[in-house]
Amino acid sequence: MEPPRILTLADAPDPAPDVLATAAQALATGQVVVVPTETVYGLAVRADDPAALERLRTIKGRREGHAFTWHAGDPRRALEGMELPAWSARVAAAHWPGPLTLVRRGAPEALSEVIQDGWLGVRVPQHAGLAALLDLVDFPVVATSANPTGQPPAADAAGAASGLAFPPALVLDGGPAREGRGSTVARAGVGCLELLREGPLSLEDLRAAGGLRIAMVCTGNTCRSPMAEALARGLLARALGVADPVDFGFTVQSAGVTAWDGGRASEYAQEAVAEQGLSLAEHRSHAATLERLEEVDRVYCMTRSHRAALLQALPPGRGPTVELLSPAGEDVPDPFGGSLALYRQTRDAIQAFLEARLAEWV
Repeated sequence: MEPPRILTLADAPDPAPDVLATAAQALATGQVVVVPTETVYGLAVRADDPAALERLRTIKGRREGHAFTWHAGDPRRALEGMELPAWSARVAAAHWPGPLTLVRRGAPEALSEVIQDGWLGVRVPQHAGLAALLDLVDFPVVATSANPTGQPPAADAAGAASGLAFPPALVLDGGPAREGRGSTVARAGVGCLELLREGPLSLEDLRAAGGLRIAMVCTGNTCRSPMAEALARGLLARALGVADPVDFGFTVQSAGVTAWDGGRASEYAQEAVAEQGLSLAEHRSHAATLERLEEVDRVYCMTRSHRAALLQALPPGRGPTVELLSPAGEDVPDPFGGSLALYRQTRDAIQAFLEARLAEWV
């Protein structure tokens, strides 16, 4: 067999037009093309051509049923046809383009040949030349590492074209891969954040990008904000399908603008949340100090006066987003000194506001 044609695909946003045109034509006709990424080299074909997919399986020596990864030129295209929850969208925004393959449910119709049991791996490579090629073609492209099954992936163009069942149609030489190892592969869904393959990004990196550090603030941190903290943690756990939302990188705390450290939640606040299967037995009050607020991403205040006090205390341009808990700008009435029935009313109002916020979080 004739050796493959080798062309240089620079890691630049404006690679040679003739190289792009040649590569796009090879992919369009169902050929296997070796492509560079920042992790390792890949074998790429168009995803909507069953014959091209079979050619890809054959050249790699891969069994039927093994997954291929959709490679998109930019994050917006990668999200087409996918109902991506807010949590996963934050992970994608933080790490795309980059060495992350996110296995998610859903895909555009053109990828129906490669989706498996409703799941599809998606990647946005951080190689500008490849991104330009992926943006140029009008069909989706899938790829797998450029190596025979069971062998180490190739980190350069010469290694990518050797040892395969037959020569690829074209090799795009983008220089040595910067990472030299495969991307991090993670499956993310309801109740599921699973690291399928270790890579440049750790599970903690994904949690840090996807989760939120949330603080609830009231006056003394004994009534409203402790209830909001407990209720928010419960809502997040149910929405994520886990016992503790920290598994997805979420933390929830509370504080008060005039609180002193160490106070317990009021008796009726504890009773009101206990009726929802939650506990404030371990709660201890905290002051809403600058140091504490700078450790969180979002602060939700019970009233406009709480928000005004925090905004006045925070240095301009520093600290978290500070909002009212109510999306409509309503104050949460203070039940302090009232009856259990009043605490229940406050609890239910907080619950409704939290439910309205939940889609922003997960």
